Amino acid sequence: MVIELFQNLLFVFQRFNWWSVVDILLVTIIFYSLFRFLRDTQAMVLLRGVLILIVLVALLTTTSNILPAFSWLVNTTLPALLLAVPVIFAPEIRRGLERLGRAGELLQNRGRTSPRHRDVIAAVTHAAARLSARRHGALIVIERLDHLDEYVETGVAMDSRITPELLLQIFYPNTPLHDGAVIISGNRMRSAGCVMPLSSSGVLADNPERKMGLRHRAALGTSEVSDAVVVVVSEETGAISVSYGGRMIQRLDSERLTAVLRAFFKRPEEEDGMMAWIYRWLPFLRPQEEATER
Repeated sequence: MVIELFQNLLFVFQRFNWWSVVDILLVTIIFYSLFRFLRDTQAMVLLRGVLILIVLVALLTTTSNILPAFSWLVNTTLPALLLAVPVIFAPEIRRGLERLGRAGELLQNRGRTSPRHRDVIAAVTHAAARLSARRHGALIVIERLDHLDEYVETGVAMDSRITPELLLQIFYPNTPLHDGAVIISGNRMRSAGCVMPLSSSGVLADNPERKMGLRHRAALGTSEVSDAVVVVVSEETGAISVSYGGRMIQRLDSERLTAVLRAFFKRPEEEDGMMAWIYRWLPFLRPQEEATER
């Protein structure tokens, strides 16, 4: 047995070359990107279940001589299981295909910092600081590459210039639009009072403070289904947080909020060569700050 194993390893290494290294690296990058994209989402739990099921099926089918009826059942139902995978992972597959289809927009640096975005960041930061001081809850969604048209339609169309005063008025308690989200695209406020998706990942449930309400769940949920940057102000504590890519950066002051937003909308030429290229094509690989500031 040992001699056979050694012969098999020798056979593999004799055919190992630089193209084999490239092949292994490509497969590694693809799987790493997939797991990084699905991390802390419900899809990761489903994927783990599918992998366990595949391993069990592979082990049991090796005993086809002992369990012929079970092997027949597995071979019959396996095609149906393979067809069910796209249905289970439909949202993730859709988002991945949408990002792939927007490769041309990435080359055009759409959604990156420009003089207009600097004005937007300044207005959002100023408004968030004043809302925090008054303990007025707020949810501000800044669109990047993924379009949010389906959520824009749930609110009231604005198409207005972004100013701190307008944001303060929208999120003033008991006004008609204060419970929804504001969606910003480019340098315009597209809609207010929008209904955003709630997170079901359970990340906020692990927070020891237990002070996360629907705004924070909506902020995290929005960042899970899109690449938008979401600023949320707590109505109970006045704390400012930013959510992106299924992560939440908490306890931000105005200076740190400005720095975080500028980092998310940094121009590609402000980043280092190879990493800039990687972040442009795989934006979900950009390192995130810790989900909870201690």
